[in-house]
Amino acid sequence: MGDSRSVLVLTNPYDVTADVVLRLLAERRVSVVRLDPGTDLHTGASLTATYCTGAQQGTLRTESRKLDTTRIRSVWVRRPSPYDGPAGLSGQDRQFAVEQALWGAGGILASLPGACYVNHPWNNRAAEFKPAQLSTAQRCGFLVPSTVITNDPREARYFAAHQPGGVVYKPVWNTPYRVGDQPHSVWVREVREAEITDAVSICPHMFQAKVDKAFDVRVTAVGGRLFGVRIDSPDLDWRYRQDLMTCTPIELPGAVARAIVAYLAELRLIYGAFDLAVTTAGNWYFLECNPNGQWAWQPARTTAAIAHALTDQLEKGPDA
Repeated sequence: MGDSRSVLVLTNPYDVTADVVLRLLAERRVSVVRLDPGTDLHTGASLTATYCTGAQQGTLRTESRKLDTTRIRSVWVRRPSPYDGPAGLSGQDRQFAVEQALWGAGGILASLPGACYVNHPWNNRAAEFKPAQLSTAQRCGFLVPSTVITNDPREARYFAAHQPGGVVYKPVWNTPYRVGDQPHSVWVREVREAEITDAVSICPHMFQAKVDKAFDVRVTAVGGRLFGVRIDSPDLDWRYRQDLMTCTPIELPGAVARAIVAYLAELRLIYGAFDLAVTTAGNWYFLECNPNGQWAWQPARTTAAIAHALTDQLEKGPDA
């Protein structure tokens, strides 16, 4: 079976970002198993866990490997596919299989004894809630723009009317959305009080005071190692037209670096992608933190440094 330095990478087969780290692990001769549990476990792979008083055992079999799951050093929860049922099932039978896989296989893979998770899937999920992000950021010393999350149109309009610099709207979750047959992204955009209709009552909406920013910053954190990139873009939301943005490495103020480390510790994260806005007055504002954000789009030297930091973390495992 596998050795004590085995790394388990949970991701889909099209994840080219994971390939960057996998190549580095291979160069270091670290044993790696790649698995997409949402699909692989009903296309040939198998997972078994046995529990009894004082002992736990487990085996993961893929087409090419047999791994003792109690000897996995690290688990990198990258971008696995959603759990799906076998193609031959439909309706209630398929839904039953999906949920059993999620709660069964998902539970096994999230409970491997002694493994270091980057990040643990349950910590990832908890850290994805925008209200939790804002609350944690406040406690950790970040500047946070005035924000309201509400399904009351009156509260939303009142908030917008009392923000002298204007207000932006952000979805609290990036739900897949289609217009016609085409995927459609909901970008951060400026809104006026008069645009806020009673449709807000359908679900919670997030409105935030517009930051008078000079530029954006993405900080990719791997443990205590922080990699900052300044982003200059003509758009309010730099993700909208990434071909028009420019990225350059930037040093972080000490207070910001300390807040990031505290944030990771409070939410029990090893990895985090922080989006910050820097004002013309030089104030650094927290906007959000994606606990599993993409990072390979950054300048080559920054991308390489992040890849090496992740590789170090996975190789060291719980001793990191």
